[in-house]
Amino acid sequence: MSVPRRLEAADIRDEWLGWALSTLPADQTAAEAAISELYERAGRPAPRFLWVGSPNAAMEFVPAGIPMREFVKTLSIASRLATLGSELREALDRRVGHPWALAWGQGEPDPLDAEVRDPLRDFVRDGVCTPLRLALPLAERLTWYGQHDAYWIAHYDAWRRIGGRTFRGLNGQLDLWATLARSCGWWWPMEELCVVSLRPVSVRTEEQRLHSEQGPAVAYADGWSVHAWRGTRVPWWVIADPTPDRIAQEPNIEVRRCAIERLGWEAYIEQAGLRLVATARDPGNPGFDLLLYDLPGTVWGRRARVLLATNGSVERDGRRRRYGLGVPGHLDDPVAAAAWTYGLSTDHYAQLARRT
Repeated sequence: MSVPRRLEAADIRDEWLGWALSTLPADQTAAEAAISELYERAGRPAPRFLWVGSPNAAMEFVPAGIPMREFVKTLSIASRLATLGSELREALDRRVGHPWALAWGQGEPDPLDAEVRDPLRDFVRDGVCTPLRLALPLAERLTWYGQHDAYWIAHYDAWRRIGGRTFRGLNGQLDLWATLARSCGWWWPMEELCVVSLRPVSVRTEEQRLHSEQGPAVAYADGWSVHAWRGTRVPWWVIADPTPDRIAQEPNIEVRRCAIERLGWEAYIEQAGLRLVATARDPGNPGFDLLLYDLPGTVWGRRARVLLATNGSVERDGRRRRYGLGVPGHLDDPVAAAAWTYGLSTDHYAQLARRT
């Protein structure tokens, strides 16, 4: 891919990422017009519209529906729209060229896909949409994601704008989905009513994932919100008030890890009263120490220890971050514990260059 084309691709990616993370007021007129036309294409009259403050508020009005395995047998508007969208994407894929070789592990991905589709899929679908889904009772509720459908729309938009593909006969429907991604949040079609969520009022991210050290990572005007720590959805207390007692009572190991990171390993060790087992100079990071502590079984779910180490690289603020690594409870030597985290013997770890 030439440098100018790569820059154009990056611009398209960033444009659609902006819509995916948008906190602008919804364009209700544009969204309703696009949904009405999709209904018409599916052989249904335009619905009434109910706008709600968040996806959570929509759950009151959206029935659980039918099991997904039975879904394809129905003729509901949701089924028809799902088929409409699926057939569109299949037709677009044929125009782009289906990557069968890649599916079989052969060939290289197109640079345009690597520049636009892949990062948006990872960021928008996996890093933003999935944590929101996990916070809602969406079982058997087929959902359209509005602004969070931007990742797949951007893929085809890039191919038609700079990839040399023409989508004659398909552009009209693609533009409808694109309009929705630019106009509203999630939505749920029913026979006579379509429930549409407004967009969030704030979205906080870090390194292509939801993250906020101060309050919710995603917040809506009606008060519903989702907290996240480095991409993991967490309860509010992990961000607002992490304590050793709450950490010990939390059943989810990933949430416990996030809460400890939020509190800070040094603060957690001090407040939880962990017993220091041993210390040693870090041969993989000269000038810094390794500290090995006993860890309560309630944290890792088994007998374990935590190795407190110092990052080999400097953070943006000029400091070196200290972090904890869970290690097996039988390790008594901090150097052996550090070696274990790298899959090395103690002797091999002692010969490492500076860790980065």
